[in-house]
Amino acid sequence: MVREAVRVRVRAARPDEAAALGALALRSKAHWGYDEEFLAACAPELAIRAEEVGARRVVVAEASGSRPELLGVATLDGRPPVAELGLLFVEPSAIGRGVGRRLYRDAVRRARELGCRTLVIDADPHAAGFYRAMGARTPAGGAPVAELVRFEVRLGGAAPWVAAWTGDRPTVHLGNVAEYNAQFGDVSLDREQLAAHHYAALAAFYGPRPAALVLPRPVPAWWVEQVARQLDWPRVEVHDALAPDRRSLSAAVGARPALAARLTGSGAVLVPWGQSPDFARLAGGGPWRPEVLRYESKAASHALFTEIVRAGGHPDVLVPRQWRPRGRWAAARLVAARTRAGLATVLKSEHGVGGSGTRVLTPERVRAAGGALAALRGLPRGPLLAEEYAHDPDTAVRDLTYDAFVDAAGRVHPVGAAVMDVVGTGYRGATVGPGVVPEVAREALSAFGGAVGRELAAAGYRGWFDVDFVGAGQGRLAPTETNLRLTGPSAAFVVKARLDELRGGDHLVRIMDRVELGARLPEAMAGELCAALARGCADLGAVFVPAIPTAAFDPAPWLGVLVAAHTREAVDAAEEMVRARAAAVGALFGEAAQDPAEASVRGPRTA
Repeated sequence: MVREAVRVRVRAARPDEAAALGALALRSKAHWGYDEEFLAACAPELAIRAEEVGARRVVVAEASGSRPELLGVATLDGRPPVAELGLLFVEPSAIGRGVGRRLYRDAVRRARELGCRTLVIDADPHAAGFYRAMGARTPAGGAPVAELVRFEVRLGGAAPWVAAWTGDRPTVHLGNVAEYNAQFGDVSLDREQLAAHHYAALAAFYGPRPAALVLPRPVPAWWVEQVARQLDWPRVEVHDALAPDRRSLSAAVGARPALAARLTGSGAVLVPWGQSPDFARLAGGGPWRPEVLRYESKAASHALFTEIVRAGGHPDVLVPRQWRPRGRWAAARLVAARTRAGLATVLKSEHGVGGSGTRVLTPERVRAAGGALAALRGLPRGPLLAEEYAHDPDTAVRDLTYDAFVDAAGRVHPVGAAVMDVVGTGYRGATVGPGVVPEVAREALSAFGGAVGRELAAAGYRGWFDVDFVGAGQGRLAPTETNLRLTGPSAAFVVKARLDELRGGDHLVRIMDRVELGARLPEAMAGELCAALARGCADLGAVFVPAIPTAAFDPAPWLGVLVAAHTREAVDAAEEMVRARAAAVGALFGEAAQDPAEASVRGPRTA
């Protein structure tokens, strides 16, 4: 049975509460069925004396409301570099309602602020599952503790890029994905921008502690609540359903003066998916300069890559040759000539996203299609770019990306490198974290990505960007494009930074853009499924965060999700479990999934 979470605040305990807190700890211990003799033996260890309250850094969890009630207690013993979670107990009636989670995360935060590098926990065996779910790990080769299970939490500092990205200020996240795409008018993009409106839900992950989310379409309340729970958001306003007719989201906000004033006048930083003329007007940042986005063009970014490599200093980077055929016949002739020479060709549109409008034409595929012109069928109308196919059949890591951002002063801040999951030419997700990218590749990515960032800054660009690469053979990397906006991997980096802060350790995070569902799910059922997936991941020592919930009732239903853990094995196991249960959802619900009523435009909500 899943119990409803209770809202609590954590505060310092008072000396006059010491006896009540010791009694609470003893009741909590008794919850596990220990006999009276054992509990009597434990009583001295669980007691808290009034004079110890300050020295042991005792805090309490108190139910919010007009009649506060003590629901939990925790002590933080020790001193740098090692802190000890001496006690953490929850009133039996509140177990399973999020009180222990709040106390645990508070202890991790306070231990880090004290300058400790490690938090040690000697847990009751009945609580071992809770600490594993919280991210604590059993030390390898550690000496056993009598009748207890020892855990350790590594307490690193915040990711160095986070403060520079947010300025340590509240952030307002604007999910203007369709608005950003529309300014390029690329024919490879869906005219209705339905996928872009789904991807707007990634606004939840534009920064680690948002104050508000601004979204074009309605989003389910359960999604906001689940994300807030996993990422420990204290309070987030949600302004959704603002552009259901596919208008510009920034323009829709600007047409609501009270809302625009609330969002722009709060002192919070406005963070969009990407820059646009309408966003520039909303943010009041001066006249719009479209040239700052010129390297979003695959042709322009290719020219930039070529210049950087010619300047020297990047021996492990190879820029494939690129051509701009004048029409379909010219493209077909180029492909035919390269096919006769046994060479593969990549055809791509100027601004396609996520691999849309891109096709790899190997000689085998051209012949199977019946010739070069036939092989071009199905590609979007409009100008195409042709490029050498960089391929390394021996590499274990094919598709990589380097993420960074340019701050308001023009400084480039590296964020990290990721391995992308690409099927054919279609992006499906990415993994970030320790050991994901080989060291030699990471050095080349960082050096070249930093050089690209400096050129973007000199051109006037400010904001997040990435540079995508493929393995090109002989240990070299080939850059393929820049994205002057936030991306799926950027969401994974943000979630990693937040979980490292909340749970300790160094997380691996995998974002999966499309987890196929076995049935179309209305809001309530999608929420129930995601809650079950979160519990299943916790059992594996992993974290599940629903990332894109709004496609669950599409004709071909899917979810976007994030999974995270401290080991590759746990992340892989979590992905396998999530995909299997999502695919089997049809068998679980059968014909019970009925068409939901059309959602109406809603006012702000809070999580």
